Amino acid sequence: MTTEAPKPKLITFHRFAPGARLPQRADRSAAGSLPTRAFRYCEPVTSASGYGYYIFPPIGFSLIWDGHDISWTWAGSGDWYPLKSAQFPGFRDQFEAVAPEEIKEFSPPFIGALQEPGLIQLWTGLVVRTAPGWSLLVRPPANLPRPGGYEPFEGIVETDRWFGPLITNIRLTKTNVPIDFQPDYPLVQVQPIPRHVYEDATLNNYETVPDIGQLTPEDWDDYYDTVVRPHVQETRPRGQYAAAARKRRAAESSGG
Repeated sequence: MTTEAPKPKLITFHRFAPGARLPQRADRSAAGSLPTRAFRYCEPVTSASGYGYYIFPPIGFSLIWDGHDISWTWAGSGDWYPLKSAQFPGFRDQFEAVAPEEIKEFSPPFIGALQEPGLIQLWTGLVVRTAPGWSLLVRPPANLPRPGGYEPFEGIVETDRWFGPLITNIRLTKTNVPIDFQPDYPLVQVQPIPRHVYEDATLNNYETVPDIGQLTPEDWDDYYDTVVRPHVQETRPRGQYAAAARKRRAAESSGG
């Protein structure tokens, strides 16, 4: 009798920065910020909100950008410091205490100012591994209200091959005021995606229909079912799309 090897986890988060809040599943209600009507009936919004995982700043810190230079401070520091490149407070010694000899000098920086004005690079305190063939889309949290003063860039990391610091680039959007990063508010949302979905061979497989007169009878039938039929029903239940999508997901997850 042979035993099948366990399947690798889709995603594994390795916390390096001590005390950092662990990632958590993204919430379909966008952490309770969606209007009740959207949460109940707008399946596209709730599906996007719940797709992936929230990643939090590993420590509370603040930045000030004067249009040229950036200064920073962190919880408990008591002062502001010019930002060039900085380690996570106290992390270097902890890293060197456990890392193999040939790796001890390669503790990842926590935060650094990039050469472009107002841009920083920030380490989440995590190293992430995904299953073979899966990458990680790193993006601003879906449908959460944006904190003022900064905007994360989006990026795709091939985390099945890259076992290194999970970083994000951030654009500062305010000058001469403190920009706060709270350790209990999501910084980014990461979403596992199969690598083939963003390869050129996949994305180049498209076509356009430039004129409405080119729609086929099947297209018009589908449009009728989607747009017209709900309006001509004697009784029109609310959230039909949401109910159908949830029913379809339940059937697919049960193998039905």
